Amino acid sequence: MKKTAAFLSLGCKVNSYETEAMRGMFEAAGYEIVDFKDQADVYVINTCTVTNIADRKSRQMLHQAKKRNPQAVIAAVGCYVQAAEEALLEDSAVDIVVGNNKKSDIVELVTRFQENRNKEDLVVDINEEVEYEELNVISTMEKTRAFIKIQDGCNRFCSYCIIPYVRGRVRSRSEEDILSEIRALVDKGYQEFVFTGIHISSYGTDLLSSQELENGRMPLAELIVEIGEIAGIERIRLGSLEPRIITEKFVEMISSVKQFCPHFHLSLQSGSDSVLKRMNRKYSAKEYEERVNLLRKFFEHPAFTTDVIVGFPGESEEEFQETLEFVKGIGFSQIHVFKYSKRAGTVAAKMPNQIPEDIKHQRSNELITLVERMAKEYKDYFMGRIEKILIEEEINLGGKTYQIGHNERYLKLAVECDEDLTNRVIEAKVCNNLTDEILLCEIIH
Repeated sequence: MKKTAAFLSLGCKVNSYETEAMRGMFEAAGYEIVDFKDQADVYVINTCTVTNIADRKSRQMLHQAKKRNPQAVIAAVGCYVQAAEEALLEDSAVDIVVGNNKKSDIVELVTRFQENRNKEDLVVDINEEVEYEELNVISTMEKTRAFIKIQDGCNRFCSYCIIPYVRGRVRSRSEEDILSEIRALVDKGYQEFVFTGIHISSYGTDLLSSQELENGRMPLAELIVEIGEIAGIERIRLGSLEPRIITEKFVEMISSVKQFCPHFHLSLQSGSDSVLKRMNRKYSAKEYEERVNLLRKFFEHPAFTTDVIVGFPGESEEEFQETLEFVKGIGFSQIHVFKYSKRAGTVAAKMPNQIPEDIKHQRSNELITLVERMAKEYKDYFMGRIEKILIEEEINLGGKTYQIGHNERYLKLAVECDEDLTNRVIEAKVCNNLTDEILLCEIIH
């Protein structure tokens, strides 16, 4: 009888990618993969530590797995492990602790534990790691879109962020390895590829000499151009970008790639220059706006999404209003709103004038109301337009069957159809709202 393994990924898309890679390793080792809610012989939880809530969720899931099967091997992996190694070594619910840059050893560690039942610990000093850990995804849980991890680590040290301390410095994946993985996934039918990483704007900067960087080499743009040459790719999409990577040359290069999607998650965090300075962000609101305008010069009606933190230490009402006005001026299609969460070990946690929770809550609600209005305005632009939809799944709403997918600008679109159109690109005319999030379309025959 085959041994079984279950996986849970918490947090970001990088974690999701790494979890898919570990799942593939266990499959190759002869394991049957089961749902995390089922009984399994091995549970692998890829943890997150971006907030205190993420820490708590990571602990809960580890204990939940041990409770589900007390005889199972429980492996805690990733960012929370990197931050809380000692606590996890003392936790009786956890059998194996594996930090970042060592996930490729997970199967070997589990095998060894099954043989000797001695607690396994593989957490390295992540700040000393200079090599990218090679992980490869053979297939993903999604049928149409594949996330491709291209780098790890971050050198920015924003004052609120713990991630550089648990992910280490920038380490880039070789272009050869990226291209090889994408070609293999194209052969399996995947049509859309999303570049992900901890700080993808830094991709390749650690692999180039200072002279090459001074001469204007742009590794990320060069990678996009190279991938655009692979036959069978319908779409190329980027994860979160830093504003300062957006230069005329960069935009000229990516806009020359016909598969590139005009959907930009351009990191903001605040629209107030004084708050941005306290956050240790490396741009001003004006610079951000200039980058947005540059992208609009090369792309028709691009989608801009971002993250904004409200209630950062010392944020005055005036500074919050500056953010609101700035956000209105940009016209985002979607914003993820976060209430500032004090993170032990970061500079911001020690800052004076921490904002009370009730004020954070009020500001969050005010911004969310604005975000909902902007999202509707952006979607309204597409009414009556013919869009290309890459169908991803079939759902049932109100007794009707719909095929759901996204257009290039990452709007969620639906067509009513009994035929399974999964992983096909269709053209459809936007005609109505199906839900607050989904636009209803009519197929163009």
